[in-house]
Amino acid sequence: MNAMTMDGYDDCILGIAERYGLGRIVAYDKDKVIRKLMRDGMDRAEAEDFFYYNQIGAWVGEGTPIFIEKMNKERVMEEL
Repeated sequence: MNAMTMDGYDDCILGIAERYGLGRIVAYDKDKVIRKLMRDGMDRAEAEDFFYYNQIGAWVGEGTPIFIEKMNKERVMEEL
């Protein structure tokens, strides 16, 4: 399996994600991706809609990238 990247978003890459039994995939910073969409002319709502439909919502196989939302431990526990 080949890890996939998104054209034009290299500056949003956090690193490589791994899970037991699955291949390595590229991990992107969700907030940086949305901010980049906004710099390209979208307002916040448009950028989030585009992100959720076209980026996080695009399954292109096992090498599909993941998006990470950085948060502290307390916030993680609140989200669960």
